Amino acid sequence: MSEPYDAIVLAGRRPGEDPFADSRGAQHRALIDVAGEPMLERVLATLRAHPRIGSIRISIDRTELIAPPDATVLQAADSVSQSVLDALDSRPHATRSRPVLLTTADHALLDAEILDYFLEAADASAADLAVGLVRESVLRAAFPDSKRTYLPFRDGRVSGANLFALRRPEGRRAIEFWRRVESLRKQPLKMVGAFGPVTLALFALRLLSLEAGFARASRKLETCARPIVLPFAHAAVDVDKPADLELVERILAERSA
Repeated sequence: MSEPYDAIVLAGRRPGEDPFADSRGAQHRALIDVAGEPMLERVLATLRAHPRIGSIRISIDRTELIAPPDATVLQAADSVSQSVLDALDSRPHATRSRPVLLTTADHALLDAEILDYFLEAADASAADLAVGLVRESVLRAAFPDSKRTYLPFRDGRVSGANLFALRRPEGRRAIEFWRRVESLRKQPLKMVGAFGPVTLALFALRLLSLEAGFARASRKLETCARPIVLPFAHAAVDVDKPADLELVERILAERSA
């Protein structure tokens, strides 16, 4: 069997009130009920059942709310990138060379089919960092009314699938770069400098293909990053707002029927 992946589930949220969670009577967004089951538990159940997943770590801002018997619960940091770095560093030294699957608590439709495809493609890519994406055409064909965020490339727009594979320790460089950029969010000129004005201009003008964009990013990150384009529309559907929840519950009901 191929090498197992340690899983990190990001369940942190921004400080302050959460109208979405409050409207559903949930103590935390990650615990919103989805078709009779807390959203986070759906993700954990999928990870537990998959033969390629080893240990599971959950990064959440309110650790007192969950106590899964088979996962390590970690206090989320003040940013997503720092939470990822903390989770990576929380692993025993003997296992830090293992590949890592990174996903989110709101990935309520995550299933074995998505994981099979993504992990096999990530391994075949030989990348340090593999990023799951879904093409706009696939999403719109399946869910024409669903509003998603897209990244524009010359060969079409893509949406994120909340799936990242850090296959080698070198993939950590991408998270460290992300952390540096986050720290510059109030200094736009320095942020532009971090990415490089030429790359940003090419991206803004849609002159980069998806592969070319990742090739440029790899050089900047000093690591090999590759896109993994998933053929499953539901891989890009997370539960970020009430309309998403309605869509996810409709999909689950159709599957049950």
